[in-house]
Amino acid sequence: MTLRVFLIVLTAAGLVAACGTGKTVRRSADRVGSGIGDAVTAPLEDLNLKRTEIPASLTAATVNPYDMTGMVRCESIAAEVGRLDAALGPDLDEVRKDERRWNEKGADAAANATLGAVRGTATDVVPFRSWVRRLTGAERHSKAVQAAIKAGTTRRAYLKGVGMRMNCAPPAAPAWFVPEPPPTQRAKPFSRPKRN
Repeated sequence: MTLRVFLIVLTAAGLVAACGTGKTVRRSADRVGSGIGDAVTAPLEDLNLKRTEIPASLTAATVNPYDMTGMVRCESIAAEVGRLDAALGPDLDEVRKDERRWNEKGADAAANATLGAVRGTATDVVPFRSWVRRLTGAERHSKAVQAAIKAGTTRRAYLKGVGMRMNCAPPAAPAWFVPEPPPTQRAKPFSRPKRN
């Protein structure tokens, strides 16, 4: 097993070296170095000794994703959407442009492959993994995390829809939404002067 991990890391390092400059290689190596601890400790998740904590905003969304308590102003909706964004990451309506060059993308792919291989090898250590996950409660917790993510995503979409209906600006509405100006700022329709 140790030889397998060594060969995977060596192969990934070769791929990284072949596809980038020194800075890109260094960044990829740093990424592998920072993620190696999580990959090696993956069996602790199977034994339910290491758990992903569910943020409070997602726990509240799990209880009632359509709760409108305190959501009467655009500011309160924007604040709640911000908390959900912090827990879930950016929403689908937010444009994210990938500024990386091709060699940086290749280096990141190699780093991800390396970490995935190390994680896979580490989880292979646990015999009868699916049964162990069920017996320790790790599977139940994993399902609770997924349910919280789904509820949080639902709540964020619902609040953005409510914000759009209330004519709120983003982030209380989708990023593409442009609120209508207040009635006092709207352009008055052209009218001809009356003739006598």
